[in-house]
Amino acid sequence: MQNTLNNLINAANQIILGKEPQIRLALCCLLSQGHLLIEDIPGVGKTTLSHTLAKLLGLNYQRIQFTSDILPADIIGCSIFNAEKHQFSFHKGPIFNQMILADEINRSTPKAQSALLEAMEEQQVTVEGKTYNLSTPFFVIATQNPNHQIGTFPLPESQLDRFLMRIELGYPNYQAERNLLMGENRQQLISTLKAQISPEKLTAIQKTCAKIHVSPALLDYVQALINYSRESTDYNEGLSPRAGVGLLTAAKTWAFMQNRDAVLPEDVQAVLPAVAAHRLKQGHTNSEEIIAPLLNKVAIP
Repeated sequence: MQNTLNNLINAANQIILGKEPQIRLALCCLLSQGHLLIEDIPGVGKTTLSHTLAKLLGLNYQRIQFTSDILPADIIGCSIFNAEKHQFSFHKGPIFNQMILADEINRSTPKAQSALLEAMEEQQVTVEGKTYNLSTPFFVIATQNPNHQIGTFPLPESQLDRFLMRIELGYPNYQAERNLLMGENRQQLISTLKAQISPEKLTAIQKTCAKIHVSPALLDYVQALINYSRESTDYNEGLSPRAGVGLLTAAKTWAFMQNRDAVLPEDVQAVLPAVAAHRLKQGHTNSEEIIAPLLNKVAIP
């Protein structure tokens, strides 16, 4: 399995240049059965990263462009009257795919954003009193522009909490940008990618990650981080129970990706900014700065 993951990361590095830490975090999020939020300015490769991961993981992929006039029915689907059969039939929307790119999610209204809540939490949608199960596996990768830009609607805390991780790509370094300027078109390169893993093997890896050993001392550390976020004046609101479970799950996956069979404090610290920062504060503050009090003031047992 380690060779498979390494091949996948190496292939992604050929498309998204100079961003291996972000690629590893994104892959960790998906292997943890979580949803991913990518926040950054337009044009730094957010959409390209999501499309690359979908191709390499062998998943059905659908991009949904969120705009100010998009409706929940445009995402979930709707019932249309069949004149021949004299009955309504449900026409599935784009959400019925294995990987969804919710592109520029914060350019849509809260009404449209809320269409994703049930799908992300319970892997199902309810339309006119009837429940429809979604694909397995099912992932949402959402991109959003910084909230200070024109035409954005900040995601509510309930929506943010559904995302296991939030990452930022940032500008490429000098050499990566030079290679990007001199290289082939990224979309053409993506079209040549071959799946490195099947959905069945992906599911098997997810089950393996969930079995990574966690010691009582490590659990003490995770709980200390959670309690500090709730009791400290550094934060207005602390981490939710969902965030705590997500942090431990992501740490297990990160340990697996490092070829270890037990979680170490370094694994928790590696995923903590991506898992916790968007739940603690919003605005322009860097994720590492948000998390710094947790890392500096909470002792490792």
